[in-house]
Amino acid sequence: MLKNREPFNNGSKRRGSLLHLGMVLLLLTACTPDIIRQPSPAQPQGSFSTTGETQLPEQWWLSFEDPALDRLIAQALADNLTLQSAWDRLDRAQAVARKTNADLFPQLSGEAGASSTRSRINSRTDSSQSYSLGLVASYEIDLWGRISSTSEAAELDVLASAEQLQTAALTLSAQVATTWFQLLEQRGQIEILKKQQRTNEQGLELISIQFRTGQTGIADLLQQRQLVESRRGERALAIGRAQRLQNQLAVLLGMPPDQAPQVTAKEFRELPPLPETGLQSLLLERRPDVRAAWLRLEAADQRVAAAVADRFPRLSLTGRTNTTEEHIEDLFDDWLATIAANLLAPLIDGGRRRAEVERSQAVAAENFHIYGQTVLEALAEVENTLIQEQRQQEHLVSITRQLELAEQAFGRIRDRYLNGAEDYQRVLGALLSKQLLQRTQLLAQRELFVNRINLCRALAGGWELSRQNKQSTLMR
Repeated sequence: MLKNREPFNNGSKRRGSLLHLGMVLLLLTACTPDIIRQPSPAQPQGSFSTTGETQLPEQWWLSFEDPALDRLIAQALADNLTLQSAWDRLDRAQAVARKTNADLFPQLSGEAGASSTRSRINSRTDSSQSYSLGLVASYEIDLWGRISSTSEAAELDVLASAEQLQTAALTLSAQVATTWFQLLEQRGQIEILKKQQRTNEQGLELISIQFRTGQTGIADLLQQRQLVESRRGERALAIGRAQRLQNQLAVLLGMPPDQAPQVTAKEFRELPPLPETGLQSLLLERRPDVRAAWLRLEAADQRVAAAVADRFPRLSLTGRTNTTEEHIEDLFDDWLATIAANLLAPLIDGGRRRAEVERSQAVAAENFHIYGQTVLEALAEVENTLIQEQRQQEHLVSITRQLELAEQAFGRIRDRYLNGAEDYQRVLGALLSKQLLQRTQLLAQRELFVNRINLCRALAGGWELSRQNKQSTLMR
């Protein structure tokens, strides 16, 4: 049995209502806003000042051909907690997108109820019970694209989070490699200082003999002792720096400092060939931080469209069917179904929606300029590292040549001193110059490798990531 059937009996009235509603929708559609989107910044088309001939692998550190470094970066990508938090941010963005996309589909709810009524009339008590079941369906017709724009913005946020994850992985791999080469340098400094201390102790023995035989004064002996102690103190500081770097490496690998991996390598490998830099426009397509900035700009643009659409009327459809009876077994014997269309138009809101449009436009403008700045910084990073590597190579060649000359000068001056033709101050000055250049040469080698790491990070475009550590997702 269908209750309240009278509205459905008058076909002409129903057709007239639908015609009026269609005319209103046609009129409103003519008022659909045109969204003017931000123009993209000019894309650079030139090449970089220098380029190599070797293509950089996706996992850029493989170009160094260092198995120990490969193992460290693989462990960091699996266990580093900062990278795990980037994975969590991606999970959050995906959940928000799924939640937002749900508004694109009809919503269906079920309702059930039971009631008991007691009444007393003329000393007579009556009681009754009733049970009800029903379904309620609702759906908002996306007239102006507000829901679809919001959904598209959430999807773009997911893509931006994925690019930010790639950026975090790139940054982490560069941090591990930089710390690794800094540690190698400190290990090398420790070995150099150990050799220099041995050399200075041998010189102290010689000067002590000369002092006892009256061939030299007390000042020369004291200066040589001071030099021995100086190298001993500097070696202690180098050992401390190496221990701190080893602890820093352990944190990057996601482990406590007392479980830091032991470093056995003591020297640098050969620097790999300069990678191919390619066109500037290709760099912008490859770099994940640039792509993330562009996706955030597009998401902000979609939110402007959603804010503008929110100022226009909303059309929603609601369908309801329910049944109510005094006994559960009689449910569905009688039922009632209704369908309604509701048009809700904002009239006075105190300027709230207009302010939201202006806020969204300001956010989009901010992201537009952030994207432009990201582009400029990406281009400058590559160009700066190319220039720095070229000058660092020249610097290292100069230091190597200076060291060769300092060793020759020290040998000549020492021989003249042993023959009594030079005083000790000339010998000490030549020795200090040679020992300083030995340490400076190792430092210049490390700076050359670190600069190459920065170049690889600036050129790299990321690689396929897999999440291996899910210990943080305990609430799933």
